[in-house]
Amino acid sequence: MYFAALLARTEDGWEASDTELDDVETLADLADLAREATADYDDDTVLVFIEQEDAWFGVVRVDGEEDPRIYVSDAAAAARSSYGEILLTDEMLGRAPGADDTVADLDALDLDGTEDGEPEDSADGGDDGPADTGDAVPPGPLGDAELLTDLGVPEKELLGLEAGDALNDIAEILGAAEVLETVR
Repeated sequence: MYFAALLARTEDGWEASDTELDDVETLADLADLAREATADYDDDTVLVFIEQEDAWFGVVRVDGEEDPRIYVSDAAAAARSSYGEILLTDEMLGRAPGADDTVADLDALDLDGTEDGEPEDSADGGDDGPADTGDAVPPGPLGDAELLTDLGVPEKELLGLEAGDALNDIAEILGAAEVLETVR
């Protein structure tokens, strides 16, 4: 189960709204969604909180038209999630843009003589399917661990947060716990 919310900083404090990510396919789509949330405010800081029940959490910070800043608590776990894949950009993973797509396309061809539906004899017992792409993603935190430092959440504290309560802990530090709770 996933939870996603937007926290927009206004002159009156933080304003939270839950958000649907069904139409979000890329990080650019997510950033556009966040920017729309600040259209009525002078301060353009929006945080996007995403979590998958006790597995991982991510924070995306969008400041105006600047590139989004991203932090993911467990990149390997997020890589196995459709929403996590949105956050794990080629740049974050140290890959050339589109390089992974070419490898995936070549892997999909599976030209080992079994392309006619013959059973594949494999030393590892079978095809692990799409989850194999997560093997190249490092376990643990990934991204900009300093994205909340100026808001009162130092890098060391962010890195120490565990999935499950992390978003509530961050919201508490920001003074936005009550508004986040209203959209949970």
